[in-house]
Amino acid sequence: MKKIIQTILSVLAVALVVYIYTAGFDGEMGMILVAFLVFAPLISLFFALSGRKRLNISISCDAYVNKGSDLKVKVIVEKEGRLPLPIIEIVPYVSEVFDDSGRTYRLSMFSDERAEFTFNVKTKVGGNGAIAVKAAYSCGFLGFMRFRLTKGLPEEVSVGVVPDVPEIKASSQLFRNIADVVMTTDDDEDNDTSMLFSANTAPGCEHREYVQGDPLKRINWKLSSKRDKLIVRLDEAASAVQPLIVLDLFRKKDAQPEYAVITEEKILRAVFGLLGVLVKQGIACTFLYYAGDGTLTLENVDNPDYPAQLLLKVLAVRVKEERRIVVPMENRSVCACLIATTDAGTGLTEVTDKLDKETSSILGVSAESANVTGLPMWYLDDDETFRMV
Repeated sequence: MKKIIQTILSVLAVALVVYIYTAGFDGEMGMILVAFLVFAPLISLFFALSGRKRLNISISCDAYVNKGSDLKVKVIVEKEGRLPLPIIEIVPYVSEVFDDSGRTYRLSMFSDERAEFTFNVKTKVGGNGAIAVKAAYSCGFLGFMRFRLTKGLPEEVSVGVVPDVPEIKASSQLFRNIADVVMTTDDDEDNDTSMLFSANTAPGCEHREYVQGDPLKRINWKLSSKRDKLIVRLDEAASAVQPLIVLDLFRKKDAQPEYAVITEEKILRAVFGLLGVLVKQGIACTFLYYAGDGTLTLENVDNPDYPAQLLLKVLAVRVKEERRIVVPMENRSVCACLIATTDAGTGLTEVTDKLDKETSSILGVSAESANVTGLPMWYLDDDETFRMV
């Protein structure tokens, strides 16, 4: 309201000056001033109003960018028809993973039918981000008139900001705990099937020697080490000795976005650091997460190069508020389960109550994170070492 009153007073003051100049000093120059202050704004108003429905704006940028680097965003503005548009004002939007400069960009399209410009945004947190146009205006008469565009604004563009994933050592206690469970399960299966295995094993039995093209997830690592050659299972028992890694990026509805993205980055660094060392040490894993279409997705991770690709898939998904992970009932038979979560509060107990308490654990944000599940909780400290709370 204050700004409106100031604008009205300014217009009245200019009108008074024009009247005094016209009536008391120079009539001819006064008429020129009247034309400038009356007719020019009316013409500019017409062009500005017509431009509200004749503009189309698009934005483009890379789908992924490393944390700490700049993201270059290209903005293209196209107009319909040949009528001139004096000034276009564009206000970008960037989500919390970027450093928002708060800049507004202006360009003129008096005769051009297409104009473009680029701007850079600094990435500050790893995770999924978004770039969009928050508002755009068709302006007239030196920018004093401004009308919001009624169409032509682009949809937001998803950007994955890739965090630095730590190199976890094989001596890490969390890794050793999971590896011990896997090896113990291998021993149990060896005892059940050792009588069926011999040098003359025929197709259809429990094991055979590895041949090129066999899935790595079917390798029996314990038995392979005993026989000094790779041995694979012929049935589906391999899934029982794969640890299940669950990613739960849970964000409360009332959470501060600036804080939420920081906790989500910590979980991503921790879980993918752990996943990397597991696979590099020959322990294939099953990874559970929400895909881009909102469906629960299980992926076998048995290649040391795959965690980096899987991270990109996760970073392409926008975190949805109040969405908790769901562990399918058929996965209760896995040898170990680790739930990496940003919130181990009350809502997670509905998930953990269905799991084996002896072989399940939580990967949280920090030592101060709440944990009401009753399961042991680990976190990645500043020295990139897993510690139990």
